[in-house]
Amino acid sequence: MKKIAALVVLGSTLAGMMVGTGCARPNEVGWTPAYTAHEREQLILRNWDYEGKQKDDDIDHMLLLRPASHLTVWNVR
Repeated sequence: MKKIAALVVLGSTLAGMMVGTGCARPNEVGWTPAYTAHEREQLILRNWDYEGKQKDDDIDHMLLLRPASHLTVWNVR
């Protein structure tokens, strides 16, 4: 009986966590109030592009496809 009661409490807690939206605007489950859907998409695509460029740079470095240099191809400020 204790196991069933624990499962009910755990299940209701998880259901409450999934239904509760926190700071999201109405009808936007899981979204933060800081960004619109378009802005969030732009952030994600920008990060994917940057990660892809870093991956290509790491592969070129491992395969020694770049000329020997102490300069970086990244815009370091």
